[in-house]
Amino acid sequence: MPDDFERLIRNLFAAYLANDRQQVSDALADDFRFTSPFDDDLDKATYFERCWRDTGWIARHDIERIFVRGNEAFVTYHCLARDGRSFRNTEFFTFEGGKVRRIDVYFGAAWQDDRFLPQSR
Repeated sequence: MPDDFERLIRNLFAAYLANDRQQVSDALADDFRFTSPFDDDLDKATYFERCWRDTGWIARHDIERIFVRGNEAFVTYHCLARDGRSFRNTEFFTFEGGKVRRIDVYFGAAWQDDRFLPQSR
């Protein structure tokens, strides 16, 4: 089962990068919930309304690690934008019925040359 969840996560990241909204939607449970520092417990429809946008600004996602335990997983990745900006995030996934039931996103700092960039206060 952990291999199935890892594959589901990798496929989800690939679909997001390909701007394939249908494939992303199909991977999410009907009662999917999404939380990030900007979004509190959004349902699936609101997630697509508020958070989905053209992903053409992303050059690539580099998945650094995926830890699966039972029906949960942590994913840390580095995202490189086409304009050279980059950041690193961690997401916590919960699965149910072979689909993603919940994602909680923890935003990371800006990232350059394998180092965090200091944040202005």
